[in-house]
Amino acid sequence: MSIIFPIDTMFAKVSPLPAVLLALVVSEAVAFIAPIPPSHQLAVASLPKSNRVLYSVTASAPSSPATSRPTADPSVVLQRVFENDKRPVILFDGVCNMCNSAVNLALDWDPNATLRFAALQSDVGRALLEANGRDADDISSIVLVNSDGAYIKSDAILRITEELSPTWLPVPLARPAAKAGRLLIPKFFRDVIYDGVADRRYRILGMRDECRLGDEEKFAARFVDDSLAAA
Repeated sequence: MSIIFPIDTMFAKVSPLPAVLLALVVSEAVAFIAPIPPSHQLAVASLPKSNRVLYSVTASAPSSPATSRPTADPSVVLQRVFENDKRPVILFDGVCNMCNSAVNLALDWDPNATLRFAALQSDVGRALLEANGRDADDISSIVLVNSDGAYIKSDAILRITEELSPTWLPVPLARPAAKAGRLLIPKFFRDVIYDGVADRRYRILGMRDECRLGDEEKFAARFVDDSLAAA
């Protein structure tokens, strides 16, 4: 049975600053627990059976690449990803149920298609991590990548929130609330909240046996083509 949290009611009853903290938690903890709707049919790649674990208390679940094909140098992949499309890319944990649900929310709340997506475990995701000084196997944090650099943890969440327009908000409050959160709430405190959720994400909603690499229908163009990482 699916459990649905009334997120429209929750956010409508809180002031902007507390809403930032709530949004930070809900973004990673997911605003609702439900199966992925038909509009989000997944394109997936199976992970090795040995990678099928229930959860990781260190948020360092196996992150073997979905394919074994040769890949280009990370700097080359970075250039390819942003050569003809300057939109930022959200790197998310493709086997995490919570993260996949959060991606669905971001897709629905980004009507202007200002953001793109790629799994941390994909060839493109791994290359973008390395291009920005992170380990290719590091899936401990969501990452927001643009042509100039990358943001992680709460900074990534809040910068992503600035680009979203939740349909249940009568006025566009997401951007000013997220900016206020970045300016008024210390990063250390924000990251403690983030880490508390991220480290328990597999315990909260579990993980899938397959890595989400894209969307087969409505949102297919929003996911970075993994062939951009090919050698």
